[in-house]
Amino acid sequence: MAYLSLKDINKIYPNGFHAVHDFNLEIEKGEFIVFVGPSGCGKSTTLRMIAGLEDISKGEFLIDGARANEKGPRDRGVAMVFQSYALYPQMSVYDNLAFGLTLQGIDEDIIEKKVKSTAQILGLTDYLDRLPRALSGGQRQRVAVGRAIIRKVGIFLMDEPLSNLDAKQRVTMRSEITDIHRKTGSTTIYVTHDQTEAMTMADRIVVMKEGYVQQVGTPYELYFNPVNVFVAGFIGEPPMNFVKTTVKGGKCRIGENTVDVSTILGDKAKSYEGKKVVFGFRPEAISLKSTEGCSIKASVELTELLGDNTNVYVDIQGEKSILKVNPHDTPEMDSEITFFIPYSSIYLFDGETEKRI
Repeated sequence: MAYLSLKDINKIYPNGFHAVHDFNLEIEKGEFIVFVGPSGCGKSTTLRMIAGLEDISKGEFLIDGARANEKGPRDRGVAMVFQSYALYPQMSVYDNLAFGLTLQGIDEDIIEKKVKSTAQILGLTDYLDRLPRALSGGQRQRVAVGRAIIRKVGIFLMDEPLSNLDAKQRVTMRSEITDIHRKTGSTTIYVTHDQTEAMTMADRIVVMKEGYVQQVGTPYELYFNPVNVFVAGFIGEPPMNFVKTTVKGGKCRIGENTVDVSTILGDKAKSYEGKKVVFGFRPEAISLKSTEGCSIKASVELTELLGDNTNVYVDIQGEKSILKVNPHDTPEMDSEITFFIPYSSIYLFDGETEKRI
């Protein structure tokens, strides 16, 4: 296990492009950290700097308190799993797992024990004689993970390892990687653009946008206490609904509806008089039956039955929103409905900075 510290890490390419800005993070031993964000946000670049595959332009990277900026990948005690499986097609599963140990000159008896032990953890015991082309995508990815964990290093780095799998395989591999992490106890840093992977796997999540860290926290903290509009909209499926409005007379208008801002902001409401704000609420926070909270009138444009719930697409006087309701309460298309949002489930963000008020 390893303890990692990233202090004011920056990545600036020779052409002047600033990919990562002042990245700061302390990672405890055995933590499962997920970097999440849209394509091009700098998450994979940061992972590659941790791995030693990219130079750090500015800042300091420490492993167990020792500076590691100048260390090569082999000297950092890391193992990396990439988006592509990167398996040797002419080698069996056994030989793919054993390859790194063979290069180290480890005794064959020890290699055999390690390979069989790793294969048992990953459910690959019955496939050791097969070539990669005879495996499913999920099985190939397990082999790729196996090549990393067989080395018994303290740090696992995973760069979008599930992106090539279908939806069902991703669900299975998510739980398997989480289980492997528990069994090995190694510090793991996992990169993905999929917020569902982040929410279900991470001890803590680092949300990034355009090279900047937006928020670091547990899945619970990011979901219920987002610091800005970007985090609130990125975490959650379907995403949070947002309506731009202005505070007037202590209230803001949402379509033809008025919401008492003082009920949400308390004493802060006065300081936002006349200012633009962003009104936010999560699709699942609403109720079609309870009358508690603020009431919103809307017209139903589309419904999507998903089995355990229905997504209802509504128009609130020109503002589009998604509601998540019980499938037995699905409203009719083109109907007019009134839904209710508990005041405790309403989020308000500053209209200029987009930070949560």
